[in-house]
Amino acid sequence: MKRIINANDISIGRHMPLVLIAGPCVIENYETCSEISYSLKEMTEKVNIPFIFKASYDKANRTSVNSFRGPGIKKGLKILDKIKSDLNVAILSDVHRISEITDAAKVLDIIQIPAFLCRQTDIVVEAAKTGKPVNIKKGQFLAPWDVINIIKKIESTGNYGILITERGTMFGYNNLVVDFRSIPVMQDTGYPVIFDATHSIQLPGGKGDSSGGQREFVPTLAKAAVAAGADAIFLEVHPEPDKALCDSANSLRLDDLEELLIKLKEIKKVIDAR
Repeated sequence: MKRIINANDISIGRHMPLVLIAGPCVIENYETCSEISYSLKEMTEKVNIPFIFKASYDKANRTSVNSFRGPGIKKGLKILDKIKSDLNVAILSDVHRISEITDAAKVLDIIQIPAFLCRQTDIVVEAAKTGKPVNIKKGQFLAPWDVINIIKKIESTGNYGILITERGTMFGYNNLVVDFRSIPVMQDTGYPVIFDATHSIQLPGGKGDSSGGQREFVPTLAKAAVAAGADAIFLEVHPEPDKALCDSANSLRLDDLEELLIKLKEIKKVIDAR
C-alpha cells in the first residue's frame, strides 16, 4: 500500500507533485526567519511547487558547547506560529526531548525526529501519539531497510502519518555518502521518502569544532534524488550562507534556489511520465 501523507493542504507521496521542505537550519531571529520564509513562499508560488517551511528552534546536537543553538522552544515556537499564520504555510521542526512534544505539536504540522534520535523509542512513540505526521530522519548509522523497525514503533500508536528522510550514511570519518538505492528501498515500506540534499553533503565535525560541507554538490544530489523517485526535497537555505549561525557550509544560497527548483520539476515530470 502506497500511502499519501497530508499536512494542511499539501500531499506527499507517490504520483503527487514534488514537495519542497526548506528554510534556515536554525531560527537566528524573527527578522531573518521572516525574510527567508517570505522569499520561499513567493518563489514556490512562482514555480508552482508545494512548500513546507522548516526551521529549528533549538539545535541540541551541535558539535561544540559554544555553538549557536537557537532561541529555544518558547520564543522559537512563537516565531514559527507567526510565520505559519502570516503566510498560511505548513511548518516542520524537530524535537529533541519528550518534554517538548506537547507544546511543539500545537504549532507544528509535521514533527521531525532528528537522525541521531531516530532509534530512541520513547521520543518516537510520544511524537507519534500526537497524531501529527512524523518525519523520521534516517540515522547516518542505519541501513535503509532498518527503518521498518522505526515505522513499526510509530504504527504501534495508530499513527500512519509517516515520512522517512534520507540524509546520507557515514563513510569513514567526517564524511557522508548517499546510496540512492535507499530511496526505492524505503519507499517499499509504503511511506513517502524525502531527500535531504543539504545535510547529505555535510562533513560531520569536519572543521574540528563544527561541521563542514560541500555546498556545490547540493544541486547534483537533489537532481539525482528526484530521478531516483524521491517524493520531496529538503533543503536548508540562507540569504548569506557563509554568515549563517548553523550549518553554514552546507546551506544553499537562497538566490540559487529558483533555478534548481525548475530543474527538479522538469526531472519529476519525466519520471512521472515513465
